[in-house]
Amino acid sequence: MEVPAGKFWMGWEMGLPSERPRHPVWVDTFAMATTPVTNADYARFLEATSAAPPPFWNDPRFSDPGQPVVGVNWFEAVAYCEWLTVETGQTHRIPTEAEWEKAARGSLDDARYPWGDQPPEEVFGDVALPLDRPLKVGFGPRNGFGLTDLSGSCHEWCMDWHGELYYLVSPTLNPHGPLAGTRRSSRGGAWRHQYPWSPVARRTSLPSGLRYSDYGFRVVRLS
Repeated sequence: MEVPAGKFWMGWEMGLPSERPRHPVWVDTFAMATTPVTNADYARFLEATSAAPPPFWNDPRFSDPGQPVVGVNWFEAVAYCEWLTVETGQTHRIPTEAEWEKAARGSLDDARYPWGDQPPEEVFGDVALPLDRPLKVGFGPRNGFGLTDLSGSCHEWCMDWHGELYYLVSPTLNPHGPLAGTRRSSRGGAWRHQYPWSPVARRTSLPSGLRYSDYGFRVVRLS
């Protein structure tokens, strides 16, 4: 789905210190996949490249073709995008934090969640918590850009190094995170959490080489 160029308000004043201050950011046009990369998508990558499957690949809780692929580290997410770039002839990569948040907000700059301010209990009322696995992609409402699974499924890797105080010095035009770091930024909710529905501005991070069962990724395509 195309996300048009423009300004949005990134972060929130009710969040953790790393999510403040709320600040204006301009992001150029890009397209973002409607859902995270699925097991079915990733299987094509594995077949084409003979790459090793992620550690949870054969676990019945995580192996449904319609579930988001999990257990993929940052380097493997980048490798998938590089393969997809060659396959399609169009540049693909994982999103920056700013791109992810702009897309996830769906033009609702002041909303708590991607779908608005409606409490998750009302949106996902028939989902029993805690979850014991990721939900299939496409579950739940689409946001203003037609995207789904932005809260409550899996953390999604971003390109940026993570900086706790980055918002204090972030440029206003296409920010890409600190120049160096020890952890990569990630966004989105996570099924493993007792309460999986994360606010759209929530920031998370993980060292690049780790593989967790609630970490996946989503692809963007550059214009």
